Amino acid sequence: MRFSPRRRKQVKNMQPLTMQHLATTPPEPVSRSGLHVAIIADGNGRWATSRGLPRSAGHRAGAESARRVIEAAPRLGIRTLTLFALSSANWKRPAAEVNAILRLLHEYLLVETSHCVEEGVRLSVIGRRDRIPGTLRQAIADCEAATASGARLHLRLAIDYSAREAIYHAACRFYKVTELSQESFSNVLSEVLRGGSTDVDLLIRTGGEQRLSDFLLWECAFAEFVFLPKRWPDFSVPDLECAVQEFGRRERTRGALPDAIAG
Repeated sequence: MRFSPRRRKQVKNMQPLTMQHLATTPPEPVSRSGLHVAIIADGNGRWATSRGLPRSAGHRAGAESARRVIEAAPRLGIRTLTLFALSSANWKRPAAEVNAILRLLHEYLLVETSHCVEEGVRLSVIGRRDRIPGTLRQAIADCEAATASGARLHLRLAIDYSAREAIYHAACRFYKVTELSQESFSNVLSEVLRGGSTDVDLLIRTGGEQRLSDFLLWECAFAEFVFLPKRWPDFSVPDLECAVQEFGRRERTRGALPDAIAG
């Protein structure tokens, strides 16, 4: 099979992105409605072990990267930011590592809630809540209530999250229903997730892997992907700026012809 020039460009875009890969042409301006950026923050454990540190140290360093990204997001035109904090599949990891992540999340919520309120950040958590510690469940509820009026940035943390499971539970609510629209299904999926369900514009994955890993499968139907080889603790604000600029250069047609979009 021979690739057309357009297809060649798409294949090239699947390669891990570095600052040097950015084109010299200016990006398209960000929509007034703001971007939904989702991040698979991968590589914390490998970052730590490569330095002779326990994996928990990598997760703590990753939390600092998250703080930097959250602070920078609004000025880059990001209105919704979804971070993959703990996958449902991560329960397969050693209990000590999972417990360290859960403690870190609890600590983050306790420390950052007041800061989120001050900065106009609304925090929501998507994912299951029946398997996490009760103290973390309460901290989530308290933070969501305290930040509910935040309008500058909607920060969503995916904790014990599985996209397949969320879609399954949404589908179960429509069992034996003969007529179902995409819009009504999206609304039910939003209820299942609690933190809402909106289309992702840009998905970033750090750590060198190039897969979704059961993250926002429904919402990423037309998302642009940017894969970075660097690990999450090394991810910087310039890297986020680089990814947003790359997004602005992508031609997004959603299956239509470019001329039809322009017209």
